[in-house]
Amino acid sequence: MSVEIRVPQLPESVADATLVAWRRQPGETVSRDENLADLETDKVVLEVPAPVAGVLQSIRIAPGTSVKSGELLAVIEVGAATAAATATPAVAAAPAAAPPPKLGPAAQRVAEELGLPQATIAAAARGGRVSKSDLVTAATAAAPAAKTAPAARAALGAPAIPAAARGVRAERRVPMTRLRQKIAERLVQAQSTQALLTTFNEVDLTKVNELRGRYKDAFEKQHGVKLGFMSFFVKASIEGLRKFPLLNAAVEGNEIVYHEYFDIGVAVSTERGLMVPVLRNADTLDFAGVERGIASYAQRARDGTIALEDLTGGTFSITNGGGFGSLLSTPIVNAPQSAILGMHKTQQRAMVIDGQVVARPMMYLALSYDHRIIDGREAVQFLVTVKDCLEDPGRILLGV
Repeated sequence: MSVEIRVPQLPESVADATLVAWRRQPGETVSRDENLADLETDKVVLEVPAPVAGVLQSIRIAPGTSVKSGELLAVIEVGAATAAATATPAVAAAPAAAPPPKLGPAAQRVAEELGLPQATIAAAARGGRVSKSDLVTAATAAAPAAKTAPAARAALGAPAIPAAARGVRAERRVPMTRLRQKIAERLVQAQSTQALLTTFNEVDLTKVNELRGRYKDAFEKQHGVKLGFMSFFVKASIEGLRKFPLLNAAVEGNEIVYHEYFDIGVAVSTERGLMVPVLRNADTLDFAGVERGIASYAQRARDGTIALEDLTGGTFSITNGGGFGSLLSTPIVNAPQSAILGMHKTQQRAMVIDGQVVARPMMYLALSYDHRIIDGREAVQFLVTVKDCLEDPGRILLGV
């Protein structure tokens, strides 16, 4: 019996998806619920599971093709796996092959481009899943850099052989992923439709560090999640948004839409690009709830299992470039939102406190905002509110 594999129902806001890669080829055995293919939308990668066990009979859609909900992708022959195994003549016993490791979309593209053998891919596996960085490490170790082709060297991040030594001017063209195209579109849209302006301040994180140092072990033991910095910034931002609701609003035509709820987007960097999962009703969450939500979203975003619904909406966003060493930046507003808070690297700096020069853990804060509806006064006072809450965390608990 044959079973058709079709594109799953896409969310209402998604018109189509791109078939990124096939995980099985015609003639290969598949297990029930095994991922057969990856579909990339503007925001997430969706997996296409096998509804039955059998043999992949045929593939109807080539990688790189745009597909819509319900479109036929492939056909599985049910029970063919058993028949194929029975018909195979006995041969000298050989050690059983290890199950093929699971490759993420970015890793799959690197493996295909470099033509990496299964042995190299298997050697890179950690816990059954292979990332792009795992393949880069394994492939670099397996093949001397000097013998690697220019395109492969570029994919591996190896130093390029000087053009003069090769006698050619090499270049490589790679299509942008759907996510990267969407990021580019949204950033250009924000720049062209909003009057963006950025204001800065700095915050002394001494009190936050002391509070984390005092309670982090007990917090993790009780709640099962680490007490990070982001929960303090989320809570401080909510206090600022309560006082200055324009920063939690959006422009629709000639109207200002005031959101009377706080859905806070927290930017997460992944191999596929920047994602901004949203903490719904963040004002109703305690510190542990915020930390659990952020940790869960970050893991799922990097694994490629995050849902489209987790990335839509949002009334205000926070981005942290400090983890990459950024000391100062001007973040772009995540339209149609009207403001975004940028966190940066914490650095010991000399500060004058009560007439004395002392070293303090300081962070620059940046607030980019839509000047069409937010004046400098509201923006600056919002940032001062965030600064006050972080320098005296008791304000967050007391709402003052």
